[in-house]
Amino acid sequence: MTYPFAGPPASGEGVQVAPDLLWMRLAMPMALDHINVYAVRDGEGWALIDTGLGLSSSRDEWEVLLAGPLEGRTVTQVICTHMHPDHIGLAGWLCERFDAPLLMTRLEYVTARMLLADTGQPAPESGARFYRAAGWDEEQIARYRRDFGQFGKAVSPLPTGYRRIRDGDRIAIGGQHWRVVVGEGHSPEHACLWREADDVVLGGDQILPRISSNVSVWPTEPDADPLGDWLDSLERMKTILPEGALILPSHGEPFRGVGTRLDALIRGHHVSLKRLERSLSTPKRAVDVFGSLFARPVGDGVRGMATGESIAHLNYLLRQGRATRTRDADGVDWWTATYKTEEAA
Repeated sequence: MTYPFAGPPASGEGVQVAPDLLWMRLAMPMALDHINVYAVRDGEGWALIDTGLGLSSSRDEWEVLLAGPLEGRTVTQVICTHMHPDHIGLAGWLCERFDAPLLMTRLEYVTARMLLADTGQPAPESGARFYRAAGWDEEQIARYRRDFGQFGKAVSPLPTGYRRIRDGDRIAIGGQHWRVVVGEGHSPEHACLWREADDVVLGGDQILPRISSNVSVWPTEPDADPLGDWLDSLERMKTILPEGALILPSHGEPFRGVGTRLDALIRGHHVSLKRLERSLSTPKRAVDVFGSLFARPVGDGVRGMATGESIAHLNYLLRQGRATRTRDADGVDWWTATYKTEEAA
């Protein structure tokens, strides 16, 4: 893998990374402290890809970008790779301001609208059962109930209509066509965009250079297998995207060497699965396997994502016939490897 640019753009600046394409960066108040957003020249204006969190600080950063590197020109369309708040947080604000259409895949748009509808609602008891089954204690479940419905706090109201994009579609931006390449696992129907004319790929969270995207099971679909979807998507992308493509990710720096990176992501998950399988020589709850999957301690701030990712790996082993799940009288799930420890090594 190679990184062709010296460093990221400073706040309020844009770096041209390909013809008619600017890389910009917005700050985020969390451990992952930034998101990359991109602008592609589209006639007399710009098509924007991803929007940052729906926070006043992000709007202020956009005001500087719109007046500065974007030259005060209009926004012609807003394209969101997927529905996570750092990607769609200001989509509604930008679309309304410029009377611009929102382009997303159907599952991403519908899921976002569903989560926005949860804002201010009480937590469902099914969610409490889900986290109790994973091994959460009553204090942690009470925190889940208190924090439920937070999605809308970082997402401005979405447009009530959108333009659907599908895998294989070609979106016209500035006289060039960008092919939609869909991935699954990190989110339901994540859209990458590939300008085949010069092999530039807007990779979103599907292909990150230094970290692996979260792949989680959530209470809305407790038996899902997002890790299987994720691994299948990565294998598929290896057959589609050229090795020399310039990958423009949502976090980290642009890079080349997509096949190398995809291989590393796939290999990393399979190593984690083997390590997890070895740990299940005796029954474990989902919260007991954090040490097999994560290098750092799991605190309250990331407990939900860590639990979701642990269950994603456990569900994958269950689907593969490599683990079993038994629920006890207290509603807690216990997972056990189906193979002997030495066979799983």
